[in-house]
Amino acid sequence: MALGNFSQVTEFILLGLSDTRELQILFFTFFLLAYAMVLLGNLLVIVTVRTDPKLSSPMYLLLCNLSFIDICCTSVTSPRMLVDLLSQRKAIAFEDCIAQLFFLHFVGASEMFLLTVMAYDRYTAICKPLRYTAIMSQQVCWVLVSACWAGGFIHSTVQTLLIVQLPFCGPNTIDNYFCDVPPVIQLACTDIYVTEWLMASNSGLISLVCFLVLVTSYMFILVTIRVHFTDGHWKVLSTCASHMMVVTLFFVPCIFIYLRPFSTFPSDKHISVIYTVFSPVMNPLIYTLRNSEVKASMWKLWKR
Repeated sequence: MALGNFSQVTEFILLGLSDTRELQILFFTFFLLAYAMVLLGNLLVIVTVRTDPKLSSPMYLLLCNLSFIDICCTSVTSPRMLVDLLSQRKAIAFEDCIAQLFFLHFVGASEMFLLTVMAYDRYTAICKPLRYTAIMSQQVCWVLVSACWAGGFIHSTVQTLLIVQLPFCGPNTIDNYFCDVPPVIQLACTDIYVTEWLMASNSGLISLVCFLVLVTSYMFILVTIRVHFTDGHWKVLSTCASHMMVVTLFFVPCIFIYLRPFSTFPSDKHISVIYTVFSPVMNPLIYTLRNSEVKASMWKLWKR
């Protein structure tokens, strides 16, 4: 093998979401529309933020990066899934499978870190408004964004290196619509007890810790609002509730899939749809359409 392990497997067979032809056509239509919504919605956010000088605060820089990550995340899995839904034989080369796994965890972990930074940004803006510009300067914001991408790269590199050292001699059937850590390492021809716990500690703990930090930041925000409540805080409360809904939609499936022994509890491919498809669709809706400044900028862009 080109990757340097001792595998005899040259390709994997993806079973997909269903083997029923009618359901495959239904899934193809639905996921094609969802993918188009992710691309159009997030590209609109990026173009709006980049073309309007008023949207230059750290919050919008983070939002622009989130939209870019969402496009990358869904583009890692959706095009391949759409092609496979119309194909009789759903085969993926070993190298392509490892590449898909690497990029999925790269952008996925980067999004987790970025959502945590965005929660910290909201906490600072609401709980420490007088110090916000000093704490979240443009320079600090760029450093945090770079750290998110670097953290995602390190995480994905560790996951990939652990996998490519495993021997794969058959079977080669993956009960999923994309290559991911849990179903792939279960095909290894060796004892994976230590490997799966290392991977669960890596992916699972990242998901859990980031989620707990997010929940904690929103709890501080709610406490601050309760102590100094005004009529304007109703909007803040509504926005926080919407953000928590999207964050929960993304993190809870990841925690469920990765924070457990993979061989004892098989991965659920239908749960994977939530964070690979639904979450990227919801992000531009929740983070932008509830923001009056972004909506006004979008309307100006449309009239232009």
